[in-house]
Amino acid sequence: MTEQTTETGGIAADRLRSLIERIERLEEEKKAISSDIRDIFAEAKSAGFDVKIMRAVIKLRKMNAADRDEQEFLLDTYKKALDI
Repeated sequence: MTEQTTETGGIAADRLRSLIERIERLEEEKKAISSDIRDIFAEAKSAGFDVKIMRAVIKLRKMNAADRDEQEFLLDTYKKALDI
């Protein structure tokens, strides 16, 4: 049994449509998740937390320890060079 596909200009249109639709669904999910994240940051801000610092902490938590240590070392070095 052979799977029948519609080809246009050498492109499998059914496969392309399927991929595009999957991406569109994921984009909608991403939009909803982004909205949820914004809501949580708004809740944190209303509770008195500094959202900018929270974002920095989240960024640091994503880094591995060696990268984090290197970044902190460079930051300290630059601060000393600028007398901050």
